[in-house]
Amino acid sequence: MTAKLTIDPAFAIGPADRRIFGSFVEHLGRCVYGGVYEPGHRSADPHGLRGDVLELTRELGVSVVRYPGGNFVSGYRWEDGVGPVADRPRRLDLAWKTIETNAFGLDEFMTWAAAAGVEPMMAVNLGTRGVQEACDLLEYANHPGGTRLSDLRRSHGAEQPYGVKLWCLGNELDGPWQVGHKTAEEYGRLAAETARAMKMIDPSISLVACGSSGRGMPTFASWEATVLEHTYELVDYVSAHTYYDPADGDRASLLASAVDMDHFIAEVVATADHVAAKQRHRRKLKISFDEWNVWYQSRLQADLDRRGWVEAPTLIEDDYTAVDAVVVGDLLITLLRHADRVGVACQAQLANVIAPIRTRTGGPAWRQSIFHPFALTARHATGTVLRTEPVCPTYATKRYGDVPVLDTVAVHDEETGTLTVLAVNRGTADLPLDLDLRGLPGLAGAAHLTLAAGDDPDAVNTEAEPDRVTPRELAAPTLDGGRCAVLLPAVSWNLLRFTPTPTPTPTGA
Repeated sequence: MTAKLTIDPAFAIGPADRRIFGSFVEHLGRCVYGGVYEPGHRSADPHGLRGDVLELTRELGVSVVRYPGGNFVSGYRWEDGVGPVADRPRRLDLAWKTIETNAFGLDEFMTWAAAAGVEPMMAVNLGTRGVQEACDLLEYANHPGGTRLSDLRRSHGAEQPYGVKLWCLGNELDGPWQVGHKTAEEYGRLAAETARAMKMIDPSISLVACGSSGRGMPTFASWEATVLEHTYELVDYVSAHTYYDPADGDRASLLASAVDMDHFIAEVVATADHVAAKQRHRRKLKISFDEWNVWYQSRLQADLDRRGWVEAPTLIEDDYTAVDAVVVGDLLITLLRHADRVGVACQAQLANVIAPIRTRTGGPAWRQSIFHPFALTARHATGTVLRTEPVCPTYATKRYGDVPVLDTVAVHDEETGTLTVLAVNRGTADLPLDLDLRGLPGLAGAAHLTLAAGDDPDAVNTEAEPDRVTPRELAAPTLDGGRCAVLLPAVSWNLLRFTPTPTPTPTGA
């Protein structure tokens, strides 16, 4: 059966916010130590930052990076990570059962963020700490000078304030695994008190209230409703987190993971809008989807159980397959499709830990399979997101019932006239797609890139074979009367580019 897709610029969702292409650096496993930071590495700069990871981060197109957690932040003392490294204390990190040396902290992260060209997104500890400690961190980071903490920052070499604009009010405090776990009522009151105080120090900041740690949490939706009853007028975003585990072998359901993310977003939006209506707010709250990815999460407990307290262990270093890359590409499609309500998103994490970038300590860095759909989407999905309603066959899944074989989104760059169509074929057979672009006259097919998993679904990139899974270029679509036909390979993520037809240069008389 042939799928059909009509695209018209009249059906706009909203601008593709660059903050959707965020990432996440947590003090977990080798994300920091041996990942972004490795003094003595052959590529390291004078600050100990790995140059090869910086280069890949820029290639990935990351816009914003959340730090320092994650579960780690709920027991973190930010003061431990500033000042002379030799004077910093070693601590037990209860979140991941490791020893934290604090050799890398706020000042190093801000230096790294500047080198990577990314916007920092800081999380404050509302697990074991509270209002005063959050205000102290904000004063250290953002106040120009003339106070003890701002002058302390200056004495550490940062004369100018860091000017961090995005702040998370804690992390996953609905989860019993979290150090300092709270009820929705407890967290909502604390988050509101912290938000008020932080905005007294710097009214220009944007704040993220903790939403649910996943759609499957028993308190889901009621948590958001209670928290937002306290915080709606004080925050700019509510967070959402989700991971999809391929370990059960149900590939058909895994490929439809974006269906679940789509429902998750719609339900959080509905809950937030209910609170807005109840409290008579006109402003629509946005979502910060600041943790998402494919994660073989069922392997985690074994990793934690087989060792004692150590520094930067090899932990949650999943090898991503070609199928995982297709799923990640589809999750990005979903985030873009909700561009009117998703304002920030962070793939977790950046290096080594469930990450698009892998490294060997003392050795090279390479791109995992999931690197490619993220990098290409971040590079090309600029402009206004357009609504797409494909007509296509469905297939059966155990987890989600019958789902569409095809998932799509389109982004139109009004400045350049370029149209980018992202399409995932979840099916096990090649899918012919008829595209109707008559609403955007004057375009020509420029490129068709595909990352297809049908032939070798379990293929992974390794240090020895870093380019085994990589996109390949197919023939560019040929438009005839504003229409074209393309073939989407089985189990594939696809990027189709259309650019304005060049205007012929008039010849001399």
